[in-house]
Amino acid sequence: MVAMRAVGIKILKNRLSEYVRLAASGESVLVTDRDRVVAELGPPSSSRAEAVHDAFLAEAVRTGLLRPALVRSAEPPQSLPVSQWAELAEELAQDRDER
Repeated sequence: MVAMRAVGIKILKNRLSEYVRLAASGESVLVTDRDRVVAELGPPSSSRAEAVHDAFLAEAVRTGLLRPALVRSAEPPQSLPVSQWAELAEELAQDRDER
């Protein structure tokens, strides 16, 4: 049997730490507003990363905001050639003259 409780928003706000500890220990807490369930507080799923930054990265990959690297390497990626300042300044001046 799954342990479950219900708590109103006002009580939850005043005793949040207590209900978070219950959820962390495996109990589900239904959050109610005028006897209507509006949210559920529970333990993280077993597939959820423990560290917040890892969980955010995993969610970003899952939703398609990020794509993981296809090739793992100990070496940093090769740098692209960088123009010299004099060359960049000259190109900028030419672009400004064309306006």
